[in-house]
Amino acid sequence: MATAVFDPARLSRAPHRRSLRLGDLTISYVPDGLVRLKPRGWLPAADWAAYPDHLDADGFLVAGIGGLLVERGDRALLIDTGFGPESHDDDPANPLLGRVYGGELPDSLRRLGREPRRIEAVAITHLHTDHLGWTWSAESGTDAFPFAHATHFVAAPEWERRELAAEGGATGERLAAFAPRVHTVEDGEEIFPGVRASFATGHTVGHTTYTITGGGRRLLAFGDALHSPVQVAHPEWSCGIDHDPAESAEHRRRLVEELSRPDTIGYGGHFADVVFGRAARRPDGRFTWVPVA
Repeated sequence: MATAVFDPARLSRAPHRRSLRLGDLTISYVPDGLVRLKPRGWLPAADWAAYPDHLDADGFLVAGIGGLLVERGDRALLIDTGFGPESHDDDPANPLLGRVYGGELPDSLRRLGREPRRIEAVAITHLHTDHLGWTWSAESGTDAFPFAHATHFVAAPEWERRELAAEGGATGERLAAFAPRVHTVEDGEEIFPGVRASFATGHTVGHTTYTITGGGRRLLAFGDALHSPVQVAHPEWSCGIDHDPAESAEHRRRLVEELSRPDTIGYGGHFADVVFGRAARRPDGRFTWVPVA
């Protein structure tokens, strides 16, 4: 598997559009916006002194927000929909989040040659606002949601406990905007040619990984099981908002092992500008994230 030339500055900068091929599938990262995470609140167990290159000049952990476009000829699936046309400035009293903004995803899709109306289905990894924004938001100058025509796949356990999402901003009113289009998914279900859902609980009660297979390779779109490449080396470092930190850590250990297997690629939607990569084993037995696109 070819590895892209790696500029370390990518670890702390906003992500760009990036694409790769898996057989007859084209997989593309679709930017929507950015959140600057407060590293000591977000990953409280992390030794940030050992990873200064992952933080920007102001000491924030840079996390992209966007979606993953899966295209097979004229057909297209979008995994997650970004934050939508909102922005919030840094609140010094918030121990987790700095500035967060979205709004670029529809135009990012168009730059990839795909109008939002030509997305046949949306797959959601979990019910947090930075993965749902365009499910309940209209584009400027319109009153129509860009994916109002599309089936919305959500893991059955996640949808059954959707009231848990309200604390993070995904209120019942917001979820109602796309509820009529929800198709609940079971563990192992194929939702699109070459795309299969699997439950990966821990971050939320029904958090979902989507495994995309084509051309003898597979890509694991692992959602928020990992928020930063530092967790590839330290899967024991859980996020401050994980629903079950112990369960999420155990899932990460297994996931990182999977990401080290031959012909396996990972997609980390919050991984700054290194969203596509693999886990390479280090001499000390731990792993490092190596970009592949």
